[in-house]
Formats: sequence, C-alpha cells, structure tokens
Amino acid sequence: MIAEASVEAELRAAELEEIPIIDVAPLIDGSDVTGIAHQIGRACREVGFFYIVNHGFDPRLVSETYRRAREFFELPVGEKEKLSIVHSGLTLRGYIPFFGENVDPNHTRDLKECFDLGCHETEVSPFFGPNLMPEALPGFKTTVERYHDAMLLLAKELIAAIAVSLELPADYFERLQRKPITIQRLQHFPPQEGTITKDEMGIGAHTDYGFLTILSQDSVGGLQVKSRDGRWVNAPPIEGSLIINIGDLVQTFTNDRYMSTLHRVVNTSGIKRYSIPFFIDLDFDAEVSVVPTCQSESNPARYLAYTCGEHKYGRFVDSYAHLQTL
Repeated sequence: MIAEASVEAELRAAELEEIPIIDVAPLIDGSDVTGIAHQIGRACREVGFFYIVNHGFDPRLVSETYRRAREFFELPVGEKEKLSIVHSGLTLRGYIPFFGENVDPNHTRDLKECFDLGCHETEVSPFFGPNLMPEALPGFKTTVERYHDAMLLLAKELIAAIAVSLELPADYFERLQRKPITIQRLQHFPPQEGTITKDEMGIGAHTDYGFLTILSQDSVGGLQVKSRDGRWVNAPPIEGSLIINIGDLVQTFTNDRYMSTLHRVVNTSGIKRYSIPFFIDLDFDAEVSVVPTCQSESNPARYLAYTCGEHKYGRFVDSYAHLQTL
C-alpha cells in the first residue's frame, strides 16, 4: 500500500501526461467565448485540470505577491503565530502552521504552511470577516488584496465559460455568487529528503472543496494530478501560465460529467516551493444541485441538493483540528 511504501518509485514511474493548455485570450476579449468554452468543457470532462495562457493577469503583480509571500514566511514563528487562523473564529483566515491543515487527515500530515485572506469585512460569519495582516510588513496587505481582487475578476470569466460549456446562460452561476466565499492563499513547502511516504508530504491527496481553483506555482514544481486510469502524473510549471481545476461543487452541478480530480504536492526538489492558489465557491447559503442540462429521465440526478456553506464548513472541520473542539 502507498501508505506503507515510499512514493519515490511511484513518482519516478509517473509519465508526464499533457494537461491541456488553453489560450484564453479569445475568452477574455470576447472574440470566441463559445470556442474556448468548448475547450474548457473538454478539459473538465477528461482531466479536471488545465493550464491557461494569455489570461491577461499582470505578471508584475504575480512577482510582487511571491515576494510578499517569501517575506511573510521568513518572519519568526512567534510573529506568524500572532496571526493564527485559530484566533480568527468563524472567519477562518490568517496563518496556518505546518500540519495545521491536513486535507487527507486519515492518511497524511501536510508539510506546508499557509496564509489565508479574503474580502475584508467588519461583520463576522463563517468564511467572512476581517483579514489578519502582519504589521511588520508594510505593503503586504495592499499587494495580497490586489491579487485577490484581480483573481476574482478572472475567476468570473472562467466560471461563465464553464456555464456556456454546459449549454447554460453565461450568467447562470452568477446568481449564486452575489457574495461568494473566496480564499486567497499563500503557501510554502519546504523540501523533503530521504524516504517519502504517504504519511507525510506537502499536501495529501484530495479534491478541492469548492467551485474553481486558480493556481500560480513557482518554478520548483511538485504538483501531482491523478489521471483517470489511476496514475499520478506531474503538472509542471509553465512560464506565464496559471493552472485551473474544478472542485466538488462542479462535480455535483454536472452530475459527474465534470469530475473533481484528486491531486497532491510532493516537493523533492531540494529547495523551497511557493504557490499562490485562489479558491472561489458560491454564496454561503447557495443551493448546489444538478443543473437541468446534466440530468434527464435516463440520467437522473445522482446528488441531493445541499448548501455551499454546509459542504465547505464540513470539509474544514475534517481538516482543522481546532474546529473539532468548537
């Protein structure tokens, strides 16, 4: 079993499968929304992951955000702990130490540290409220919140394309995202040496909880995606690209036409790895149910309706030990 054996041989044996690379310029400028939507739909059916290029996201903002991430993670542990997610209550933002979040808690401890933020608000409710920011880093708040806001705009373009790919109106999901749950995350993965097992790795195998993830990764690599035939394959960095993957909500909406794909991170590079994922879901109380174009008399809905917040908070309780004591 993988849990008992080294993953090194498994990684060496993994063939590099080509995850689709989609030029989304015609989507962003509106010249061929339908054509790009069809490409995105095919990627969601066959892989659940795809790269996008010519997306228009400012590379200077990306570079600046990585610089801010490195500055933050280099702070003394005591300074980072002052911003611990444990202190944020239901807002669930701030610093997450090594092994503080474990997305496959029955099998793997996650060797990563993170910093989470979202839309800054004064009123506190699950996944909403004030961001916790390091006072020792001038300019940090401005940079990471700009990154979050720019990612939100890009995410809405991609979500509209997913709707079109399902033969739905482009604004179909917009009505469920008036005030969506969003998480902008900074991540740091130290290198692992020696024998690496399933017991401890950068991030254990998991699907993403929400609707869509937009990932920027540095040049180090380490992201692994599970192929439809059960093999772990590399998703290497491609300069200027972003990696997109769909989450559990999309799998429900599409009645398993589009599948939320298992993935993990193993950093065997010998150097530190940084990445910047952006997660977008729906409104907390939004209903998640199979869309009309993905069900029929011969293909009935396989899922009962549930709310976005109920699903996401349940997954967080499974992943965060401190929530299990509340």
